[in-house]
Amino acid sequence: MKGIENAVVKKRILVVDDEPHILELVKISLEGDHFEILQAANGDEGLKLAGQKHPDLILLDIQMPGMDGYEVCRKLKTTKETEAIPVLILTSKDKPVDKERWRDSGASAYLTKPFSPLKLLAVVKEQLKP
Repeated sequence: MKGIENAVVKKRILVVDDEPHILELVKISLEGDHFEILQAANGDEGLKLAGQKHPDLILLDIQMPGMDGYEVCRKLKTTKETEAIPVLILTSKDKPVDKERWRDSGASAYLTKPFSPLKLLAVVKEQLKP
């Protein structure tokens, strides 16, 4: 089968954020770089998609209605099928206590809003390194 050896395997990224403009910005920032973007508008939807689609990385907002991002992250990290997925916190919360809480929740990185699309891409690539 010709062409298979040149096929690019897309990494699957799940973005969980209740702000539609952030979902769109992340999608535009990453989609053209061989990433498949999945979107969820709240924590429950994010947990469901993570279990079904097994993304390579999850970008997770903290402030969402219902279940906040810290709780979502803790649930992801205590569920066998999602525990190994790296989680990048993407939030406007930037106080020292917030940075402590993301580490305690099991997330592997933290990026504050507003963010540069280039910085986002760099952090995502760093998180996806083998």
